[in-house]
Amino acid sequence: MTEESTAENTNPEENAETSQIVSAGKVSTWLTENGFGNEALEADTSGIELIKVEPEFLIPIATALYAYGFNYLQCQGAYDEGAGKNLVSFYHLLKVSDDADSTEEVRIKVYLPRDNPHIASVYWIWKGADWQERESYDMYGIIYDGHPNLKRILMPEDWIGWPLRKDYISPDFYELQDAY
Repeated sequence: MTEESTAENTNPEENAETSQIVSAGKVSTWLTENGFGNEALEADTSGIELIKVEPEFLIPIATALYAYGFNYLQCQGAYDEGAGKNLVSFYHLLKVSDDADSTEEVRIKVYLPRDNPHIASVYWIWKGADWQERESYDMYGIIYDGHPNLKRILMPEDWIGWPLRKDYISPDFYELQDAY
């Protein structure tokens, strides 16, 4: 063993990074067993399973999850990882049944490049995505291909830019509107 490789093995930061292997949860395992590529992420703070999905596989995976029983889109949203980094579109799914004690949840995250953030709309699977995808478009500029009415929902139609992106620069003017 060389001195460099010994130093690499004793670095506690590197050992911590390599030892954090996330085991696949129930839903991720089911997807993998059925031929749907995904990546298990560390569970969220509530202990709910997180799955990373590539943008081109969102619709097949979302359709499979719907068929698997995830019939309710609790929330769809987006966030910005930081200036120059990816945008993320996320989906919180639930299996809603008559037995309230057996509710299952899963979270899906799709990472998108900020220079061309296109992703297919899940509106055709869960109608509740309608206004939620419009808000993500309006605030972050994520384009949901196939959405039936993708237009601004909070900002004026002629607004320039995406106000919740971390690299957004607010205009230094404010237009006063007539009160009547």
